[in-house]
Amino acid sequence: MAISEQQLQTWSHQGSVRGSSETYQAIKAVLDDRSAPYARHRFEVFLQGSYGNDTNIYAESDVDIVICLTEVFDSDITNLDLVSQNAYQADHRSPYNIPQVNYGFHEFKTDVVSWLQWKYGNGVRFGKKAIFVPGNGNRRDADVVVCIEHRRYVSYQASWNPQYHVGICFWKSDETKIVNFPKQHRENLTSKHQATSSRFKANVRVLKNMRKVMVKDGWLADGVAPSYFLEGMLWNVPSQYFTNSFQQTFENYLPWLDHCDPTQLTCANNLHWLIRDGCQICWNTNDFKTFIRSAWQYWNDCSR
Repeated sequence: MAISEQQLQTWSHQGSVRGSSETYQAIKAVLDDRSAPYARHRFEVFLQGSYGNDTNIYAESDVDIVICLTEVFDSDITNLDLVSQNAYQADHRSPYNIPQVNYGFHEFKTDVVSWLQWKYGNGVRFGKKAIFVPGNGNRRDADVVVCIEHRRYVSYQASWNPQYHVGICFWKSDETKIVNFPKQHRENLTSKHQATSSRFKANVRVLKNMRKVMVKDGWLADGVAPSYFLEGMLWNVPSQYFTNSFQQTFENYLPWLDHCDPTQLTCANNLHWLIRDGCQICWNTNDFKTFIRSAWQYWNDCSR
């Protein structure tokens, strides 16, 4: 018994944009303030997450903001051949492959936290990955990720002509290193949306709302299917499977996902594998399979 097209249409609607936009603009203005203790350094502020990707649903209220220190960088040269690695190492003689400076990730994070606490009070606090800034009035809750630039090198013939993908890098509270590519993620979601006649993002919102109800009604444990992985999962589905019917689209892509080789799925940034066990930035195999199985059961057994 499939979920009705009317219910799926309701689930496809985007959550509030105005409140999220006002929150982002207000916090960005604070982060960009020339009185901030880190203001003399080069940095960039931008959006990531559901609101930044236009896949937010009504249940999601947090705004995810990145502040990235761009005058230093972390690097990954593992994809270079030995000659190129040696050339890189000869040009960069410093711990962690970060240029020798007196101001890096930890100093930057300390300054950003102190500045946000000065502006927004003691409600500002550390999380495992981000700094939480509580909402007030029309301003919503926000998570601010402090990071430095990351470069994944594709080639390195000389210091004046390197080729690399630009991402972000930060260390969690337990010092676990996290690398991601949020700009590529956002750009690829937009390209997929265009390739599917503007159907992709609405179907992401349908699936996220369905996941929310499944958790609420006991069909799925909370935390099994984070939004980031759902976006990446659907991004892998062939574009022709997204039709003008939400019911038909679901019945197109779920069998495809059920029978595909999950080890070949990539994150929407197309730079990380989507499903790998024991990897901080990947979806584990058991949770992926659990979600697919639970989604089928909910679709077949639940009437809405």
